[in-house]
Amino acid sequence: MDVPTRLAPLRAEFEWASERLLQRMTGPSGNSGDGASIPVPPMTDDEYLWEPVDGCWSLRRRDGEWGRGAVVLVGSGEWGRDGAPSAPWPPPFTTIAWRLSHLSDMLAGRGDHSGGTHTFDRASYAFRGDAAGGIASFVEGVDAWREALLRADDAALDTVGYSTYPYGSDAEEVFLDVVWWVNQEVLHHGAEIALLRDLYRDMHR
Repeated sequence: MDVPTRLAPLRAEFEWASERLLQRMTGPSGNSGDGASIPVPPMTDDEYLWEPVDGCWSLRRRDGEWGRGAVVLVGSGEWGRDGAPSAPWPPPFTTIAWRLSHLSDMLAGRGDHSGGTHTFDRASYAFRGDAAGGIASFVEGVDAWREALLRADDAALDTVGYSTYPYGSDAEEVFLDVVWWVNQEVLHHGAEIALLRDLYRDMHR
C-alpha cells in the first residue's frame, strides 16, 4: 500500500527518532548532532536502573520497596513499573528504566489498538528489569507501531477513534494526531534518556 502523503514525513521522523535512540543506548557509535560519529558504550543494568535522586519512580521487583508516592506496580511478572491512578505533584523523577518501559508499552499498545487485535492490556504487559531486555522491548514496540503505520491509509488518518488505545485520548482523536503524539513521545523521552546517560557517565567516571 502506498504511504499517504501526509503520513510520510511523520513516519520518517519516527524511524529517525527511534534509530537515534537505539544508537544512543547500544552503540558502538552515535551521531553527535553535528554529523560526527562518537563512541557510545552499551548501557549497563546499573545505569538502566540508576536513581540519581531520592524518591525516583522506576521498574521494581515485586518483593521490594516502591518509589515515593507509587501505589501500584504496573504490569505482570517479576518486575513492575511504579505508578498511581493520579501521578503525584510535582511529578516524580523517573529512571531510564521507567522512561524506556513507558515508551515500549505505549508503542506496543498503540500498535495493537491501531488495526491489530485491540486486546493489549497494560496490566498483563511483562516489563524487563535489565538493560538488554528493556532495549529489546523497545525494539518490539517500535516494530508493532511501524506495522500499524503500514496498515494506515488516508481514510484511517482522518478517523476519530481509529486507535482504541485505552491509556490516552485516542478514542477522541483523529489518527493523524495520534501519530504526531507518538512521535513527540519518542523524541522527548529519547532526549531525556540521552541526558541521563550523560549524567551517569560523568558522575561515575
